[in-house]
Amino acid sequence: MSFSKIPGGGAFRPLGQDAVAKAFTEGGKKVLSVLEQYKLWLDKAADPDNREELLSVKDDDEGINDRFFKSLAFGTGGLRGVIGAGTNRMNIYTVGLATQALAVWVQNNGGGSVAIGYDSRIKSDVFARETAAVLAANGIEAHIYKELEPTPCVSYAIRKLGCKAGVMVTASHNPSKYNGYKCYGPDGYQMTDDDAHEVERIMKTLDIFNDVKHGDFDKLLAEGKIKYIPDEVLDSFIECVYSVSVHPEVFREAGLKVVYTPLCGTGNKPVRRILAKAGVTDVTVVTEQELPNGSFPRCPYPNPEIRQAFDAALELAGKLQPELLLATDPDCDRVGIAVRDRDGSYKLMTGNEVGAIMLNYLLSERKALGTLPEKPLAVKTIVTSYIAERIAREYDCELRSVLTGFKYIGEIVTDLEKKGETDRFIMGYEESYGYLVGSHARDKDAVVASMMICEMASFYKLKGKNLLEVMDELYSAYGYYINSLKSSEYDGEEGMKKIASIMEKLRGSVPESIAGSGITRTRDYLLSEEKILSTGGINKLTLPKSNVFEYILADGCSVIARPSGTEPKIKYYLTAVGDSKTAAEARVKELSDAVDELVK
Repeated sequence: MSFSKIPGGGAFRPLGQDAVAKAFTEGGKKVLSVLEQYKLWLDKAADPDNREELLSVKDDDEGINDRFFKSLAFGTGGLRGVIGAGTNRMNIYTVGLATQALAVWVQNNGGGSVAIGYDSRIKSDVFARETAAVLAANGIEAHIYKELEPTPCVSYAIRKLGCKAGVMVTASHNPSKYNGYKCYGPDGYQMTDDDAHEVERIMKTLDIFNDVKHGDFDKLLAEGKIKYIPDEVLDSFIECVYSVSVHPEVFREAGLKVVYTPLCGTGNKPVRRILAKAGVTDVTVVTEQELPNGSFPRCPYPNPEIRQAFDAALELAGKLQPELLLATDPDCDRVGIAVRDRDGSYKLMTGNEVGAIMLNYLLSERKALGTLPEKPLAVKTIVTSYIAERIAREYDCELRSVLTGFKYIGEIVTDLEKKGETDRFIMGYEESYGYLVGSHARDKDAVVASMMICEMASFYKLKGKNLLEVMDELYSAYGYYINSLKSSEYDGEEGMKKIASIMEKLRGSVPESIAGSGITRTRDYLLSEEKILSTGGINKLTLPKSNVFEYILADGCSVIARPSGTEPKIKYYLTAVGDSKTAAEARVKELSDAVDELVK
C-alpha cells in the first residue's frame, strides 16, 4: 500500500484510505488533502507538460507530497518556486491563479492596466503570456515587452505608462529549476505588504481550475486588449539612466577595457547599449553566456555574488587582460564586478565595497561640482555595511536604514517625489549587489549600476588608481568593516520547520557572548523591539515587522539572522571591525564559527 505524509496529520497514513487528512476550509474555500489535490490535478491539468510529470510520480509518495503538501505562498514579492506540476510548483495554473487574484485586486482598487516583463528563465515567456492573457480576459489592459527585458525596465514602464500594477516573471539569481512572479504597485516598487497580503487573501478564495479566466494571447493581442510596450519606453529608460552620469567626459578619456557577462539573461542588450552610449567602446561579451538560456551554461547558480558566476569571464580575461569584469544576474537588477590588481590577478569586490565606493564617489564628486543638494539623502538596508554611515557623515548626508527588500528604498524615493524633493536622493543600495542611482526606477537597477561602475573605474583610472585601491583608501579613512554572508539551506517541509526552530532558538536563548565579545543589545524586528541587556530597557523599532533577529556585540561586531524570502535558507550577516583588514577578516571567521555552534 502507498503512503504519504499529510501536513498537519502528524504521521504517515495510507494514501488509499478515505480517512486521510479530511478537508477543511480556508477563506471560504475547501482545502484538499495531498491525495485529493493530486487526483484533481490528474483530472484537470490537461496540458502535456504537467500531465506527464504528474503521471511520472504516481508511485512516488515523496514526489507527490512535495508537489502538493502546500500551495506556493504569495509572499511580499509574489511567487517563487521550482518549475513543475502541483500546487507547490511554478506552472501555468499557479501563475494563472496569482494573476486572477491580481486582476481582482486591480478591479477592487479602481481598475487600470498592468505592465509585464520576463527574463530568460525556462518558461518565463510562457508565464508572461499567460499573465497577459488572464488579465486581458478579465478586462484589464495588459502591456507586455516584446522580448525579455530587465526588472528595472518593468518598474520604469509601470510609471511611464500609468499602470496600476506590474509583473516581472523571474527568479532572479536562483538555479535554473526555479522561476518566479514578482508583483509591483503603481509607484513602480514591489507591492507593499498590505497589498501583497490582500492579493494572497483573494487567491485563497479562488479555485485554481474553475475561477481563473483564461484567454488566447494572440487573439487578445489582435483585439488590442494586450499591447506590446513600444520601443520609445525603453529608449526613454536609457536616456534617464544616462542622465545621472556625474562625469560623462571620463568614459572616452580613460578608454576602459571591459569583459561583460549577462549570464544568459536580460542585461545583454541594455547594458551594452548604455555603455556604448556613454563611450565605453572596448567591451567584450562572454560568448557562451551572451544569448538567453535558462539552463545557464557554466553557471548553474547565476548569482554574481559567487565566484563561479565569473568563471567564464575570468577565463576570457586571462586572454584579453581587461581592467574590469561585469556580471549581471538573469533579470539584470544586480551586478557583480572583478577588478584587475597591480599583479595582474582579478579580485572580486563585494556589494558592500562597491556600494561604499559609489556612495563616496557620488557625494565627493557632486560636492566638487556644486551639484550636491542641500540635504542629500542615501538609503541602505539594515544588513548593509556600517561604513556607509561613516561616509555619509563626512558629507552631511542623511542615511536611512530600511529592512531587506528594495521596495523599502523605492518607497522612500516615492515619498521624496511626492514632496517635490527627488533631487535629494543620491542613491540606495543593499549588500547583495543591488544599486539604484537616480529616481527613474523604484527597484535595483544593474543597467545604471553598470554604467556608474564603469564611470568610477574610468574616473579613478585617470587618477592612476583602480577600484581596489580606492576601497583600501576608504578602509584606511573610516575603518576596516568586513562583512560576510553565510547561508544554511533546508529543503522541503522539514526544512521549513527547521528554519522556524532555529529562529525560535536565537530569540529565546540569548547567550552572554558571541566569539568572546559580550552581547550588549538584541534587535527583534518581528516584535519591533531593541533590548538593552545591561539595563533591561526596551526601545521600539520603527521599521515594519520582519522575521529578522540581530545580536550587537560590545566590540562593534554584529550578527543578523534572516530567513530568506525567496529561498529555503537562513542567511547570517556577519559584520566585524578591526584595526586592519587582516584583523577584521580573522574576526569574521570567529563570528562564523560561533554561529555554527549557536545554531547546533
